[in-house]
Amino acid sequence: MNTTDYILKDITAIRLNDSIRSAQNLFKNFPLTHFPVVENEKLLGSFAEEDAQTIENKEDFLENYTYLLNPFFADEKATIIELIKIFADNNASIIPVLNADKNYIGYYDLSDILEAFSTSPFMLEESEILIIEKLENDYSMSEVVQIVETNGGKITGIYVSEKLDDVVQLTLKIVSDEINEIMQTFRRYDYKIISTHQNDLYLEDLKNRSEYLQKYLEM
Repeated sequence: MNTTDYILKDITAIRLNDSIRSAQNLFKNFPLTHFPVVENEKLLGSFAEEDAQTIENKEDFLENYTYLLNPFFADEKATIIELIKIFADNNASIIPVLNADKNYIGYYDLSDILEAFSTSPFMLEESEILIIEKLENDYSMSEVVQIVETNGGKITGIYVSEKLDDVVQLTLKIVSDEINEIMQTFRRYDYKIISTHQNDLYLEDLKNRSEYLQKYLEM
């Protein structure tokens, strides 16, 4: 996916000699969390809406508040996953974009990037979501892929969805008619299945054994 297609230039960046009043008015007219501040095509940072609203002297100028500027930005060739991380890390709805010469060339809008991600094959292709867990030092991506593919499955997406202490969780998107066989193989390799599945024969067997044991104890 070419993220450069989503670079926008609709909104003019603000400058240090702009007044606080003009910046506050911009935030009123545009529902954005930040506005980029640019001088001579160079990004100085982004001015947050919540900071702008706390300044009482509306006739003052932005140059007196450079300490409030947020330094985040994205390269023009950033991947969609990198962009989503920048949005999340900075609680932002807009990301300034710099080219190879580090000049400001526009911005990414959160709604555009989320829409692009939601319509990607990773999200749209029908598949099973399988979440597995194992000690970080004991798993490998190659082993995970091999387990799925040797059971006739195909991985359409995989990412590390959680890390806690020395345990890691992987979320897999799998196309397979034999998801139960894949789960059983993961269990044989000491992976814990975190997600729940209706056709999980292992859990169904445990349930049946538990019910049988309960009936035996009640006799």
